[in-house]
Amino acid sequence: MSGRAGETPDRTPGLTLVSGQGKPYRFDPGTLCLELTVTGGPGAFARWEVLHEPADLVTWAGRSRLPDGLELTVSAGELERARALRDAVFLLAADRAHGRPLRADQLDIVNAAAAAPPLVTRAEPDGTRAWAPGATGTHLLATVARDAIDLFTGPFADRVRECGAHNCHLLFVDTSRPGRRRWCAMEHCGNREKVRAHRARRAPVEP
Repeated sequence: MSGRAGETPDRTPGLTLVSGQGKPYRFDPGTLCLELTVTGGPGAFARWEVLHEPADLVTWAGRSRLPDGLELTVSAGELERARALRDAVFLLAADRAHGRPLRADQLDIVNAAAAAPPLVTRAEPDGTRAWAPGATGTHLLATVARDAIDLFTGPFADRVRECGAHNCHLLFVDTSRPGRRRWCAMEHCGNREKVRAHRARRAPVEP
């Protein structure tokens, strides 16, 4: 990958996902830690797992909202800890979205990851900013975990949402000014639910 940490990425924030019908759509969960939750999850969500080997975590980092130019080395152990952190953030975000207390065991996983040194940037002679060399999976997870702590304890803690579609569980933080975001993406679940509601209204009513 190329580019500087201080430069504006060519891509817009968010990730390109693919629907069950094979149609790509853009999903912006609003924060780095929730971008990690699209890579799989606990329980029934394990079927969506994409972090199978260390290179998969490197690929995710390159597609995330982190600035370009990060050269990352990930070990098998760090990949395992990444999945554990991902599952913890997933469960904590779901608890926030549904007004449930946060679970201490999941917070312990996040706090432990956050205690490690995070990714570091440095100033270049030309006045730009770049990633410091030697970045590891542990540094990446510390950065993600600290982002999660900022989310769950910050001003948007009560804006964590689960998509309002009947069969979608994607999690996001609603950073819009009115705070009325309901869908993971309007082009995906928003349109699907509008069509579904329209068909329900037009369905004949049994006597």
